[in-house]
Amino acid sequence: MAYGSPRIFLAPAGDEAIMKILPLSKRLVAYLVRCGLSGRFEKQRRLFEQNPFHPSLHTEILEPRRFRVCSFRITRTYRAVFVYLGRDAVEIIDINAHYQ
Repeated sequence: MAYGSPRIFLAPAGDEAIMKILPLSKRLVAYLVRCGLSGRFEKQRRLFEQNPFHPSLHTEILEPRRFRVCSFRITRTYRAVFVYLGRDAVEIIDINAHYQ
């Protein structure tokens, strides 16, 4: 495993969450509603909390890697950008169109 890699999590036994996503800011909630992404985001959020590296999330570390900012897929077009707050919590700092 490469230095700085966030892949430090094991798959949960059962339905217990291994990752907590902090509540979204009002700005991000409004963006999800405006773009019609609320339902899809909730589905991906639950999947991320169970397994942050599930293949359908396409979780990745963004460049420059030294800042340790990551993202996961909401849809083919939209991604949630997040930062780790320790081993078991993340904060979503932005939601935007991929390759924006």
